[in-house]
Amino acid sequence: MQYQTESWGSYKMNKLGFGGVGMVADTGLLRIESLAAESAVVIFSVSTCCMCHAVKGLFRGMGVSPTVHELDLHPYGGDIQRSLIRLLGCSGSSSPGSLPVVFIGGKLVGAMDRVMASHINGSLVPLLKDAGALWL
Repeated sequence: MQYQTESWGSYKMNKLGFGGVGMVADTGLLRIESLAAESAVVIFSVSTCCMCHAVKGLFRGMGVSPTVHELDLHPYGGDIQRSLIRLLGCSGSSSPGSLPVVFIGGKLVGAMDRVMASHINGSLVPLLKDAGALWL
């Protein structure tokens, strides 16, 4: 089973209704969009989270240098984390499995479960190659 990633344009238009008359953009989502586009692999993390540490180790072990945003150290970290939780469809502000959140090539891959499933089924490496993060 291969996971499909979504472009920001499709997410904003289909799920949030951005672009509609009278809609106000979520500043957390706008920050995420901007940060996710800054490099081939972007990880939103918490510095004390063991699952976040594992995902960062997975990418580094593959020879990928992700851009990591430690939300507990970021000035807008709380706002970004709440927006990520809404983006993933998680319930509750401290929903388990909500972090880390990974973007590859500016596209949402998802949380740890989606990243690991992509790695196991073999679809992660092609995503990394297409984004220019891996040259194998």
